[in-house]
Amino acid sequence: MTAPVPKLALRDVDRRFGSQSILRGLSIDVFPGETLVLIGESGCGKSLTLKLIMDLLAPSSGVVAWDGEDVATIPPRERTRRRLRFGYLFQGAALFDSLSVYENVAFGLKQNTDLSPDRMQEIVADRLHEVGLSDAICDRKPAQLSGGQKKRVALARALALMPEVMFYDEPTTGLDPIMTDVINELIVQTSRSRPVTSIVVTHEMSTVRKVADRVVMLYPTSRLDEHESQVIFNGTAAEAFESEDPRVLQFVLGQAGDRLRELEAAR
Repeated sequence: MTAPVPKLALRDVDRRFGSQSILRGLSIDVFPGETLVLIGESGCGKSLTLKLIMDLLAPSSGVVAWDGEDVATIPPRERTRRRLRFGYLFQGAALFDSLSVYENVAFGLKQNTDLSPDRMQEIVADRLHEVGLSDAICDRKPAQLSGGQKKRVALARALALMPEVMFYDEPTTGLDPIMTDVINELIVQTSRSRPVTSIVVTHEMSTVRKVADRVVMLYPTSRLDEHESQVIFNGTAAEAFESEDPRVLQFVLGQAGDRLRELEAAR
């Protein structure tokens, strides 16, 4: 049986800023319909990885591939067109403060389609209902919304163009446990209700447990030996919580461990 072609892939990718190496030798496959959760310490390059996969930044070396095709070989205009297949839920929702809820959700539709106003209104209402919101809030501005409502409006906006790929960058940051579970459930429902491939960046272990088909953990290059892989774990959520690698186990269990010893040694 032929192995499926990854929907998204990184092949031996490095990313440097001047002399500082943030990502080194990174190789990750994300397969069609899969929800991959990316975890790791702050500063290890998780959000940067999303930007590289989306071609918002170019790697210093290595290959980024979409559906098996090296992104660098795709003409720029075609890359821009294909990027419309991606939906992105930003860390802080990133709604346009001066626009209403309706205008935020419809933004991508207005910029990239020639749909009629009536059809656009239908789509906005459908996407809001999909994330558990009434279209009665369409006239509100972001400042009139709660944190959980902002996240859901941002998700509705990301889904408006019916993306093939969804990127979630810290989707539950700043939310209480109940609203965190609401967002987690919406991620799961989105994956079940449409043929979408997803990457979720998170520090929240309840998100890992609930949404992940597979978990990849990155480790900061500054803490690795020169030739050691930055991917220190690649497996299921259950396997992560039973890992024999103390770096993985300390992270998923929230144990300071080596960090406390480093602080004591630095005194």
